[in-house]
Amino acid sequence: MSVRTRLSIVYGTLFLISAGLLVGVTYLLTVRAIDSTLGKPLVQVTYERGGIETGPGGQVNMLATAQREVDSALVARKEAVLDNLLRSSVLLIIALGLLAVIIGYVMAGRMLRPLHTVTETARRLSESTLHERIALKGPQDEIKDLADTFDRMLDRLHRAFDAQRRFVANASHELRTPLTINRTVLEVALAGRRNPPETKALAEVLLGNTARHERLIEGLLLLARTERELATAAPVSLPDVARTAVDQIETPDGLEVSAELRAAETFGDPVLLERCAVNLVENAVKYNVPDGRVEVVTGREDGAPFLRVSNTGRPVPPYEIGRIFEPFRRLRGDRTGSAEGAGLGLSIVAAVVRAHGGTVQAVPRDGGGLIVTLRLPAPPSA
Repeated sequence: MSVRTRLSIVYGTLFLISAGLLVGVTYLLTVRAIDSTLGKPLVQVTYERGGIETGPGGQVNMLATAQREVDSALVARKEAVLDNLLRSSVLLIIALGLLAVIIGYVMAGRMLRPLHTVTETARRLSESTLHERIALKGPQDEIKDLADTFDRMLDRLHRAFDAQRRFVANASHELRTPLTINRTVLEVALAGRRNPPETKALAEVLLGNTARHERLIEGLLLLARTERELATAAPVSLPDVARTAVDQIETPDGLEVSAELRAAETFGDPVLLERCAVNLVENAVKYNVPDGRVEVVTGREDGAPFLRVSNTGRPVPPYEIGRIFEPFRRLRGDRTGSAEGAGLGLSIVAAVVRAHGGTVQAVPRDGGGLIVTLRLPAPPSA
């Protein structure tokens, strides 16, 4: 139950308990008042000189009989009055109890309205709207303190996101520039006819290291960008994305790549989703076995679009699955020194999927290899 409902029930329960006590006390006081008022005899019989005053014709007996009849009538009347009072009080308590629950529900909604404002603001906020603030008006109570604390937290988050955005932009420029210059110098050295073979061999080694560093920096910058909010979002066809990824990857001789591309529409950043698919296919091709296979499948499961990439390869222990989506993580030591990868491919995949509100799952394939499945949200119109 919501807080509003619980508060309404508490209000109604407290009212019923208080009203029950009030009716009980009122009932007892009414009984005492009736007994003290109507309990006096209608005829007062007095004694004088040790005898009873009597009137003509033996009036004492007649008055005593009348007294008993009056007392019986008064007792019946008293019981009827008290019974009617009790029934009326119970019905009134029930009616007022329902009214108290309704009033409590309305008042609880008014008191909790600032909390709804805080919740709606928090739900609406994203990286591009961190400049918004709650700015709650009203008395300086606990809810106002909560809203002010939330605003101060948003100030810190806004500054942190701005700093991260500036860092990524500066790092993108400062890291790419020297590597581009180095690559240009090395390519000129390789193209020069007068350079000795030793110099060209050294330039080839350095050029390979430079290319690896460029891929590492590109992966880090892309990972930093995908962990933030999506810059653009549009309907995306997963079969088109998967087909483009398969066409971009160069497959070695003997490796079979098959694609079963069924209709599947999602909503997100086309460039990031394409990079995600490229990383999956590239990873499946790179860590395969001779004469192996790579299967790319798209479609819908339970109404949600998915992209699945599976490959043959070495057996993968199930306890290693949770590590492969972490940056710079590799399953075996032979990948650590690989000149072809930086250990960021699946990390970028996981970051892109999280940014789109989807899920990624990897399971070992029977006979070796992995099956990686991306499940993404359907377009709003679907």
